[in-house]
Amino acid sequence: MAAALVRPRNNRVIAGVCAGLARRFGTTPATMRVIFLLSCLLPGPQFLFYLALWIFLPSEDTASRNAW
Repeated sequence: MAAALVRPRNNRVIAGVCAGLARRFGTTPATMRVIFLLSCLLPGPQFLFYLALWIFLPSEDTASRNAW
């Protein structure tokens, strides 16, 4: 079973979006950050997608409080 998509408490650099995606898809946070930075070289709304995930993904501590 895959991990829930949340922004973890640890391993954050800016908002924890890449760390959360890495945990969800089973890769390292560094790999996810490199993929994100390389994708920013391509045209598209990658930065807006990152901001949207930052806003809408719950933090790990918020998600654990809501689970009770």
